[in-house]
Parts: sequence; C-alpha cells; structure tokens
Amino acid sequence: MSEPLVLGIETSCDETAVGIVKGRKLLANVISSSVEEHARFGGVVPEIASRAHLEAMQQVISAALIEAKVSLQDIDAFGVTAGPGLIGALLVGTSAASGLALALDKPLFGVNHLSSHIAVDSLDEDRILEPAIGLLVSGGHSSILKVSNLATNVEVLGATIDDAAGEAFDKIARLLELDFPGGPAIDRLAQSGNPDAITFPRGLTHAHDLQDHRYDFSFSGLKTAVSRYLKETPGAVRADVAASFQEAVVDVLLTKAISAAQAEGFESLIIAGGVAANSRLRTQAEQRCQEAKIRLRTPPKALCTDNGAMVAALTSLMVQAGETPTGVGFSADSSSGLERLLWR
Repeated sequence: MSEPLVLGIETSCDETAVGIVKGRKLLANVISSSVEEHARFGGVVPEIASRAHLEAMQQVISAALIEAKVSLQDIDAFGVTAGPGLIGALLVGTSAASGLALALDKPLFGVNHLSSHIAVDSLDEDRILEPAIGLLVSGGHSSILKVSNLATNVEVLGATIDDAAGEAFDKIARLLELDFPGGPAIDRLAQSGNPDAITFPRGLTHAHDLQDHRYDFSFSGLKTAVSRYLKETPGAVRADVAASFQEAVVDVLLTKAISAAQAEGFESLIIAGGVAANSRLRTQAEQRCQEAKIRLRTPPKALCTDNGAMVAALTSLMVQAGETPTGVGFSADSSSGLERLLWR
C-alpha cells in the first residue's frame, strides 16, 4: 500500500494525542495536554495522567477525524505507542487502539515511542528519505541513533547514563524557581542571559570518557555544578545561570551528534523530541551543521513534543515497508528501548 491512511494514538505521558496521515502527508494532529494539572506537583503524576487520557480520548479521536475530513471506516491501519512510557498511560492508548482495530477489522501496529519522534521527520512528501543520524532529546531520553531505515533498522549509538537533557532542564528550572515544564521556562529566561557568563562542565567529553562513552550523555554532574554555583553565589544573575546551563547542554548534544554523523559517513542529522524545540539548540545546530557540511532536519516546534502525528508517521512507513501488523492482545512495555521498533 503506497499511501495508507493511518490513525496514530500517543499516550505515553501527559499528552492525549491523535494524528492522521495519508502516506507521508499530515492530515490532522490533535493534542489534549494535562500538563497544567501536573504543574503544581512540579512533575508528571502518573495516576493523574492516566485519568486525563481516559477523559480526553474519545473527544481527541473525534476532533482528529473532523480535522482530517475522514471517517473511522476510511482508516487503513491504526498505530499506537506501545512503549516506553508510563504504564498506566500506555494502557489507555493501547486499549483504545485495540478496540478500534478489533471493531473495524483493521491492522494494528504497536510502535516504539522513541523512533516515532524521529519518524515525524518523514512527513514531507517532496523529500527523499535517506539514512541519517538521529539526535533524540525528549523528557526522559537523550540518545544518538543510527537511522538506516526508520521502519526496520534503527541502532542506538549512545544514550544517557543518568539524567536526560529534558530531566536536567526540569531540575534546574526548579532550582531557579521557574515554572513546569522547565525546558520552555529556561529557554525564555536564557534569552536575556549571557551563555558565556559561567563555564559549567560538559559531561563525558574528556578523552578518557570518550573511550567508553563516545556517544553517551551524562547531565547529573552539570546539574550538581549549577546547584553548587547557586548556593555559593547568592547574588547570581538567574538569566546568566539559565543561559550558561543551556549552553553546556546544547554544546554536548551537538558535539556528539555531529561527531557521530562524521564518523558514520552520514550527511544528514535529524534532531527530534521535546528539547528539539529549544531555540538555542536549533540556532546552534544550524550554524554547526553548516560548518560541518551536514544537512540538518528539525521538525516544526509543534511536532517536537509528544504527538499522534509521529505515531501515525512511523506506522505509515511500516505499512509501506510491508511489516506484519502487531494485532490486538499485545502488552505495553514501559521500559522498552529502541531494540524493539514494532511489537509482535
């Protein structure tokens, strides 16, 4: 099937999201977020997220169908995030998708949340898909991926060994008494700060670290350094702290990702995930990729955070590649890595 009409459901965390694509064309992307309900706790509360998914699911599906101007009967295949994520939240999505697929007798694909983030880059009918290095930077994941084929062959070259970039942003935002989620809050504050004001450490970038952790990330030391600086510097300029912290994260992410592209001989770098919406990361990525003669691809900011379009996009690629559907009755996996692209 060259241009399947696919509905994708994403419920791995605090967004209830449904996307509809036809082939590689985006028709609808509807999101209901429960982030405001979590803000007073300073982080996502799993039980609140699961209940919010239950309440929003039917309306979000209906809104996506209206936006795409199609009916459920028109859908050729359903896709759903099967992991990783919060298990209760995942179960809401997988149950909804399984019910739809069973009732309509349509194929169902349980797909990987992480590779879905990279797959959103495929939603451009005019561009030929080619192998690329993927820099995935979402709330709980920071990974460098060798993407030979989005639907069938994604290899992890490196990953975080402690805090992911998104987690570090949230933790530093709390130290700076900023709003949740921390990423956008730090990005805004850093606009008025000096990124060179404070030299914070770049984790796993020294020669002895690169021997065993060439493409791995560690942001726990950076978090500790910022915390210590704030305690020892009562009059610290918060904007400078935010900008300098953000610069350290961006520097490490891009240095390792560009190094991987050069070492693997790939001419393209895809940056995806929630942190890919960060303005400093996007600006520096454009500059440094241009200097390294690497083609940079970043999704629109609206498609960086969790969304249903990315799930539908990956599912569509799998349908076009002739992959066997998952079918109903599979189990969600909250801790799955990228070794599992498609649930069987």
